[in-house]
Amino acid sequence: MDPKTFDRFREIVYAHSGIALSPGKESLVSARVGKRMRALGLSDFDDYLRRLQDDASGEETVQLLDAISTNVTSFFREPEHFDFVAHACAGWMREGKRRFRFWSAASSTGEEPYSLSMTLLETFGSTVDDWRILATDISTRVLQKAQEAVYKGDALKTVSAAYRDRYFRAVRGEDEVRYQVKEHVRQRVVYRRLNLSTPPFPMKGPLDIVFCRNVMIYFDNEVRSRLLSEITRLLKPGGYLLVGHAESLTGLMCSLKAVRPSVYVRP
Repeated sequence: MDPKTFDRFREIVYAHSGIALSPGKESLVSARVGKRMRALGLSDFDDYLRRLQDDASGEETVQLLDAISTNVTSFFREPEHFDFVAHACAGWMREGKRRFRFWSAASSTGEEPYSLSMTLLETFGSTVDDWRILATDISTRVLQKAQEAVYKGDALKTVSAAYRDRYFRAVRGEDEVRYQVKEHVRQRVVYRRLNLSTPPFPMKGPLDIVFCRNVMIYFDNEVRSRLLSEITRLLKPGGYLLVGHAESLTGLMCSLKAVRPSVYVRP
């Protein structure tokens, strides 16, 4: 892929997702776009770019973003965050709070929102029933997988045996036993496609806790600032934003206050 063609793809991806593809990603983009081109029977990048340009429905742009998006996740990734959620919610319960709303902003294939759902089932028990999790992603491919909620056995290596027995059921796959998240865990999660680079979002809030982890690293500061402003709008006063352990809001215009590394509160 020559630099001019790469720049054209960079512009399209940034315009429609906010993902900033850095120089040096030519091979990655070429491989992922090439896979989509083969599915369409195309062999020339210019032909594919024309297909994108002529795509009035926007469906092919969605397919491109599905191909480009990186989706790395696991159950209970960065487990301290789930301990923090359990502690915060237990405190709110002691204060008499009985309605809770959560958002997994980059939910990928579902491991994060289902980990959150399991955590909350353990925390709330029969005391609280009015709680929901909104889970969003830009990729239609991963949203479909998340809604199916079926995972290979090795995906559960970070799930305790007790949680596996309580919250998953074994299902026969084509080549091996797989595990599906049980219905009472899934029914708490609502999935929607959402582009995080284009606020305002349709949600009204207020939200108690937002997970927006390991996604802002793909955005430039302009997109990050817009997203943080919208998250702040949606959070209730005293609500929390959780970002990835390798992320920081330092240097960004934001009214959220750090309470510990990777955890921020709306004053």
